Amino acid sequence: MIIKKAVVLLNMGGPSNLFEVEVFLKNMFYDKHILRIKSNFVRKLVGSVIVNKRLKHAQENYKAIGGRSPIVPITFSLCEHLKQKDSEIFFTYAMRYTPPYASMVIKELQQRGIEEILLLSLYPQYSTTTTLSSIEDFKHSAHALGLKSKIRTIERFYEHPLFLKCIEARIMETLAGRDASDYVLIFSAHGLPQSIIDEGDPYQRECEHNVALAREYLVRSGLEFEDVILAYQSRLGPMKWIGPSTESIVKKMKNKKILIYPLAFTIDNSETHFELEIELRQMAKEVGVREFLVCACPNDSEEFIELILDLVKGERE
Repeated sequence: MIIKKAVVLLNMGGPSNLFEVEVFLKNMFYDKHILRIKSNFVRKLVGSVIVNKRLKHAQENYKAIGGRSPIVPITFSLCEHLKQKDSEIFFTYAMRYTPPYASMVIKELQQRGIEEILLLSLYPQYSTTTTLSSIEDFKHSAHALGLKSKIRTIERFYEHPLFLKCIEARIMETLAGRDASDYVLIFSAHGLPQSIIDEGDPYQRECEHNVALAREYLVRSGLEFEDVILAYQSRLGPMKWIGPSTESIVKKMKNKKILIYPLAFTIDNSETHFELEIELRQMAKEVGVREFLVCACPNDSEEFIELILDLVKGERE
């Protein structure tokens, strides 16, 4: 059977070894959607300063989680599972800041004679810093390489009932029979500078809507928590960021039991494995949190596979 349709999962990527940490950081801080400096020359100059300042610390963080990000092998596994479920579509993935880059994936799609491509952003909520950056990068590479295939996009899916089902499944798995009412549920999303939100980026609004929908869904499933809070992690630099920060919320949780769900991620990465599982866990211990639980991302779970296939089906109909 000749396959003419492809689904390309888009994500940020992550270092596959300690040497690749520098590549990851450079590509990220050279991105005009991350470091919003109009001049390419000045942006790369400032980006290089940031990378040189952060490189050693970042490498130490990756050492603590085994020397690499889990994002690429998990995404590979997800695609393999999807291929088994739907053999009429070629499932693959492109990363924004580490291999496989969009250009590499496009060359393979050209060799396969793919005629239709669906770009599926693995970021549940839309942001110019993530979704737009990845889609623009793919389309720019497609134009440069003369790709003739028809390209469509799925830019967000946080409202989809099957995504809410993914959240519920991971929470149930983590609670493992514990009583939800004993816990404060903290939805931790990646933070953004306030200036980006002020420019019109919808990310914060969509995160807030996502939490409202998830809360209702969980209640209908019989999961009522002591409290449900949205917070933001990964603050960088001196500028004002959207809040509250996940760290500031955890610091107020003395004698509480808390459960963290990584709202803005669908595939585990350094921000879930290091920031949440190691850094935040240590902070929770120091401030006297009674119990600290962290949910895994949907990853290559059956629930997430079901969601992706439903999204793809919706585009085909």
